[in-house]
Amino acid sequence: MRVAAGIREPRGPSADRHRGPREDYASSVMDSPVPPRAAEPRPRRRDRHGRGMRGPVAPPQVPLAASRAEAFADLVQDSVERLERRWPQLADIDFLVVEVPRLDGGSAAAGPDLVAWGEDAVPLGGTIPAREGRPARVVVYRRPVEIRTKGRDERAALVHEIVVEQVAELLGLTPETVDPRYGED
Repeated sequence: MRVAAGIREPRGPSADRHRGPREDYASSVMDSPVPPRAAEPRPRRRDRHGRGMRGPVAPPQVPLAASRAEAFADLVQDSVERLERRWPQLADIDFLVVEVPRLDGGSAAAGPDLVAWGEDAVPLGGTIPAREGRPARVVVYRRPVEIRTKGRDERAALVHEIVVEQVAELLGLTPETVDPRYGED
């Protein structure tokens, strides 16, 4: 017997009887057609270790299921709703949450109207005045705010201060006029 690539091939007259005179085992296996793959992959029922697929960690209505960006946007929205009760004209202002400020002063979502900032401090928010057909905008930068705060309550207080300061700048008022509780802990 001859061993080639782990396949034992019988030799002798009985081997030639089952296959053609020149056909060997490897070529007969290689020539067999491969069944085509399904056009659409089937949904996986199990993971690679044979266990069932895992479900969600938490139901969608639990705060754990919300991403950090969604939780931050909710903080901004809560702050705006709190101020809209006192200042109904805030309904005409767009409030944006942007990840980080750009070095050239413009924000990708906000446009190139924001004032450029230097190496001294990273801005936490900014304003864009109203223009022809575009409402005024208040921009809050998520990552600089998250870096400066430790917990959700501290983050909510800082977001509210930023929103109050930017709204005060747009309206031409002092932050204490916009929110009488501004600056209180």
